[in-house]
Amino acid sequence: MRQIVLDTETTGIDPKDGHNIIEIGCVEMVGRKLTGATYHQYVKPDREVDAEAISVHGITNEFLADKPKFREVMQEFLDFIRGAELVIHNAAFDVGFIDTELARNGIKERVHDICTVVDTLAVARKKHPGQKNNLDALCRRYGIDNSHRELHGALLDSEILADVYLMLTGGQTALMLDSRGGSDGDGDQEAGEIRRIAADRYNLAVLPASDEELAEHQAFLKMLDRKSGGECVWLKQSEPQDEELAVH
Repeated sequence: MRQIVLDTETTGIDPKDGHNIIEIGCVEMVGRKLTGATYHQYVKPDREVDAEAISVHGITNEFLADKPKFREVMQEFLDFIRGAELVIHNAAFDVGFIDTELARNGIKERVHDICTVVDTLAVARKKHPGQKNNLDALCRRYGIDNSHRELHGALLDSEILADVYLMLTGGQTALMLDSRGGSDGDGDQEAGEIRRIAADRYNLAVLPASDEELAEHQAFLKMLDRKSGGECVWLKQSEPQDEELAVH
């Protein structure tokens, strides 16, 4: 399956108020592995960037002054994502902006016409109910290094989200073992986590028990069986049944 992990930065919060996309970042995965293919583009908006937005992503009006308009890059962008499954954190936000930009520029196609969409925020909320599930919180929860992320950036956030998505969807699970039962007030408990690493992530050596170790283990189970009055279930499971012996 071809997947595109996507993020955008914008001039403000709501495209209905005339706000525009000013940065698009995408990274490609095939078979849950990054291919190295990316799409990254800064876009000159039709309005000034809100000061609040600049404080989040650091992209200024001066920086965008010589960048292409959305209509100049939209075909290349659509060609890159077409037919893929989009992986987006808080997908409604980014898809809403992309669809609005397409409509403004006379394009009839919408994101859902050419792609399927997975919202990692919805996935995270289902998997970690009652906890913080923004990108920074998920990076902390899954041990993903995002120390280089001082400001939001579409391409950088897409690369980080790719790691988060892989962990969310089977690469790792967390089991909270904090018996204190308390919370730091924001629902983002990190203490006592046990994490499972994907089996194919490292080449781990498999060391089978030796004959001597197996014999010692069997002797220990028999001792437990005697002390429990014949109720050692591990011994019963480890020894072949008479019917099986007769067959073989």
